[in-house]
Amino acid sequence: MCLAAFALNAHPRFPLVIAANRDEFFARPAAPMAWWQVAGTEVLAGRDLSAGGTWFGLTRAGRLALLTNIREPGRQRADAPSRGALVVDWLRRDDDATRFAASLAPGYNGFNLITADLARRDWHWISNRTPSAQRLPDGIHGLSNAALDTPWPKTLGLKAALASALAADPAPDVLIERLFQALADPTPAPDAALPDTGVGLARERLLSPRFVRLPDPDAPDLAVYGTRCSTVLVQEADGRLTVVERSVAADGRGTGEVSHRIEPAGHP
Repeated sequence: MCLAAFALNAHPRFPLVIAANRDEFFARPAAPMAWWQVAGTEVLAGRDLSAGGTWFGLTRAGRLALLTNIREPGRQRADAPSRGALVVDWLRRDDDATRFAASLAPGYNGFNLITADLARRDWHWISNRTPSAQRLPDGIHGLSNAALDTPWPKTLGLKAALASALAADPAPDVLIERLFQALADPTPAPDAALPDTGVGLARERLLSPRFVRLPDPDAPDLAVYGTRCSTVLVQEADGRLTVVERSVAADGRGTGEVSHRIEPAGHP
């Protein structure tokens, strides 16, 4: 992912809500969210067909993780391992976040990893730019390509949209649709509100909307990089989970939707 907002026990009907966008080069192949096997563990996730990892995933047992990269152009290593493997590793293991973070090998480019064990209501933020795993309190959190809850305009905007959608107390399908609308907002931030991450003002502008499109200089109607898919997850009070992913092509048009429902253990 490159942008996510998530509500942890912030609404009595919806103990967990996640809204997230994945930004990536359109030339990098990927498969939409589906069930697949990782070392004997069934995971629900999209799949990076280049490096084999993923950016967001969960299991029927309630393991969940999502990943964003940290934007720090001066520290990128071309030979670093793929960060998408971090999500897969969390999903297939059963240790807690503290032990998992301590076991990670060095050498990754900067990352943020949100890990969850839904059965234990245990949420952590792990980053190789912080000293240890940090437990997350209840509330609404936001994450982009900086530290957790860094007040970038698009992060603040998505958190506010999530809070507003929950305050309306809608039906689950209405909540999901409102969050997709929030994720599709292409409005750039004003220059005065832009962060300085070392990529230059012009690129900061292009990367500032929630829905990102960096145009191809040879084909302005197409994007070379941008929002490839949007994902919304809603957990209801009875434990059932609905996850919907919508994919986008380089010309900005939707290319498909997948929807998955996970029933709580013991549900008929």
